[in-house]
Amino acid sequence: MLSVNIQKKLAHFELDVDFKVAKNEIIALFGPSGSGKTTILNCIAGLTKATDGLIQLNNRSLFQGKQINIPIQRRKIGYLFQDYALFPHLTAWKNIAYGMNSEPFAKQLMKELRIDHLADQYPNEISGGEKQRVAIARALATEPDLLLLDEPFSALDDATREKSHEELLRLHSLWEIPIILVTHSRSEAEKLATRILYLEEGQLQREQIQSKFG
Repeated sequence: MLSVNIQKKLAHFELDVDFKVAKNEIIALFGPSGSGKTTILNCIAGLTKATDGLIQLNNRSLFQGKQINIPIQRRKIGYLFQDYALFPHLTAWKNIAYGMNSEPFAKQLMKELRIDHLADQYPNEISGGEKQRVAIARALATEPDLLLLDEPFSALDDATREKSHEELLRLHSLWEIPIILVTHSRSEAEKLATRILYLEEGQLQREQIQSKFG
């Protein structure tokens, strides 16, 4: 379970959100550009420090005002950036192995994601969809308690995006960790998320529960 109740002063407004994410959920943060979606992810990951509030993951406080601010590497959070942020000078395998906890598990991930044949390829030698799967494997190889996805499908063509959606749902059913997805696509949010949180100028305006997930 992830609990987020944070405030942060931004250039044009103050971010102030309060929500929870259960283990079996995919939550979509949906809203216009500049509404604070990525800032929320960055605060949860520890890349950005909130002004005040509380972030807890599995009853462990990651951030609490001025008292607690756990370093990024100790938060047990996987982060898939919009541009994937793969190391260009490392092969696919070395990218995945960079933060892995277990080599057998990392290799299992490569098989699950059908990228084991790309092990010796460099990022500039593989397609956008393949880069994304390498980046997902790298994030999951750390064996995180939470996965953050910042518009991971925006650069993909329609066919690859469809396959990536199916892959994400399959991985979520296998590993059952909470996922927060930032997207500008309403149809994508409705397809993938158990709940959609609508954000505008740093405030959660409403929540949509997806009944198809029961």
